[in-house]
Amino acid sequence: MPRKARQKSETGIYHVMMRGINKQDIFFDHKDKLKFLELVLRFKEISQFELYGYCLMDNHIHFLLKELTEPLSVIIKRISGSYVYWFNKKYDRCGHLFQERYKSEPVENDSYFLTVLRYIHQNPVQADLADNIPDYQWSSFNEYIGSPSYSDTEFALKMFSDDREKALELFRDFTCIINDDRCLDYKDNAEVRDDVIRTKLVQNNINDREELLMLEKEELVNLIKALKSIDGVTLRQLSRVTGLSKSALGRF
Repeated sequence: MPRKARQKSETGIYHVMMRGINKQDIFFDHKDKLKFLELVLRFKEISQFELYGYCLMDNHIHFLLKELTEPLSVIIKRISGSYVYWFNKKYDRCGHLFQERYKSEPVENDSYFLTVLRYIHQNPVQADLADNIPDYQWSSFNEYIGSPSYSDTEFALKMFSDDREKALELFRDFTCIINDDRCLDYKDNAEVRDDVIRTKLVQNNINDREELLMLEKEELVNLIKALKSIDGVTLRQLSRVTGLSKSALGRF
């Protein structure tokens, strides 16, 4: 079946999402996130795109950006390709890291632009990774409040006011409003229960981490792959149940 053509944005602005293959984590530590942002900054200079917002979660990424001299597909290919090469080398793995094609939606007006920006910044709170939006280190929110390193913040702030202090106050208030915003995202089933994973381990005569590590390499690889294939499972969850680190699990 042919792929559905992407919808072209008349403004050149897109909300973009990239997710790890099989929903696996694409960042195992803070250094991975820093490296990804370094690549974003590098290719901003090369591709000349504007980045209005971002959020790096453990297994997916949100961008709000505007293509200028290069099309969106080239921008994402540059960033993702470079990151996958670096990530695979660091963790001694091979193959795909990101799930299929990236997802994107056009952003055609100021109202929806601000909705997407708020949605991106609220993502960590909605996922229970932070109690408050400013507490999360890996989004562009604090670049708006402080000094931007990766994001182009003036475009959004001027939608609130030409006076910067007033714009910041209105931006904070708008971003923190409780809402029912619905934007581009992946629709998943609820995370599988831990006891489903434990039952799978017991079926393979594995009762603890030590017994798991005593398996022959081929048996261990096959078992971890079987666990990762369980619908709804995440590396964070597998790490918690098996006692293996996320980086170790990501190599299988």
